[in-house]
Amino acid sequence: MLSWIGSKTGKPIWGTAPTGRAQDPDGVMTGLVSGTRVATANGWRTVEALTKGDHVLTFDNGLQPLSNVSRKPLWTGSHACPQRFWPIELASGALGNRGALTIMPHQAVMLESDMAETIWGDPFALLPAAALEGGNGVSRVPPAPDAEVTVLHFDEDQVVFAEHGLMFLCPSSRDLLDYALGQEEGPPYSVLPLNEARRLTMALEGGAVFAPNDAVLASV
Repeated sequence: MLSWIGSKTGKPIWGTAPTGRAQDPDGVMTGLVSGTRVATANGWRTVEALTKGDHVLTFDNGLQPLSNVSRKPLWTGSHACPQRFWPIELASGALGNRGALTIMPHQAVMLESDMAETIWGDPFALLPAAALEGGNGVSRVPPAPDAEVTVLHFDEDQVVFAEHGLMFLCPSSRDLLDYALGQEEGPPYSVLPLNEARRLTMALEGGAVFAPNDAVLASV
């Protein structure tokens, strides 16, 4: 989905920062850190174990097959990873999560909040994880030297369940040109801009949480 943007704007995809030269070190800001477990047709599985064709449980559309799986090192430099690429760690209970979570800073996550419903008319909001910084129990952590990030792709954008109550957005394997030239509607999900997302995080102590439907997950 992002490849067309990259080709038209000259900006990098994969959530990477501009590097100027092909041989320069590269860092990733979106995707799922190795060790993250997601709900699948075969129970909870780590993202590094998933391959194309595996069925993953989604928020709106039940079990859906993966159309592709992309993997990349979090940081390719020989020196220390710059802090802007560091993942964000949420301590257990920081947002109602049942265990500690590690999220890439530009990865879109879904929250349920009364404030979101008041402002935007929908209790579920997608926001970049970086908007959570500054909250209680939320901090940046340096990645392991061999840390790898995985992106799960579907035929359409999907929100997927991960352990401890996390829900995250996974991109379509299509790009924006498919939507522009076809008769289909645009992508089904939109992520709040960082400034608006930070407005929402101000209400976190008022009840915004990662809140998947436990009844849906009971059979996983």
